[in-house]
Amino acid sequence: MNDESVNTPLSKGSKTKAKILKHALKLFSTKGYKATTVRDIAGSVGIKQSALYNHCKNKDEILETLISDLTSSAIVTLFDNKDAQELHRQGKSLLMSIATTFKLLSFDRQNEALFKLLMQEIFRNERIREIYNEHFYQENVKKLSGLFFQMMQEEMIKSSDPLLLANEFFSPLFFYQMQVSLLKLDKKSTSSVVTLFEKHVDYFWDNIRVDSSPDTLF
Repeated sequence: MNDESVNTPLSKGSKTKAKILKHALKLFSTKGYKATTVRDIAGSVGIKQSALYNHCKNKDEILETLISDLTSSAIVTLFDNKDAQELHRQGKSLLMSIATTFKLLSFDRQNEALFKLLMQEIFRNERIREIYNEHFYQENVKKLSGLFFQMMQEEMIKSSDPLLLANEFFSPLFFYQMQVSLLKLDKKSTSSVVTLFEKHVDYFWDNIRVDSSPDTLF
């Protein structure tokens, strides 16, 4: 996105559509996609149902637009805007930044709603399954396994299967994020879970690092 597009004010129609998407996401993530009607969305926005159709063809189109937002999630873009040649040298600090991203997103309302929508619709919607498998998981596992391989080459971590290591690192983060969402849903304290993100990194790194290797080369 260029600076010109950032500074261009939204038209009245664009603002209304953005409002429709915001309210639809909230309803989908709380009531569920199937249980939410177009009338529900229009009522939440404060417009007539007929007016909503001026911006969105139907409920499926609204969902498809929201699904496209998943591909710009911070989890999908974990490794963007980073120097790929030097990234592996960050060692433990790289893993900690990834875990922190997962934790912070657990408390971001927009991303929390998108995550709930993802979890609710993943068995019903093939497109959502594709996004989850490819963008949320496989791409990140592939990139991290490549970084682990580089760390092994420079003897920062013990020699092992880098793909397996990447899977073992990411899996608990998704689980902890799910736990935070469930606790928040039931209005329970998340304090028992939030520290697990960092503890996971500490435990994981201590078990893979070469004993003589510092936590980071920086």
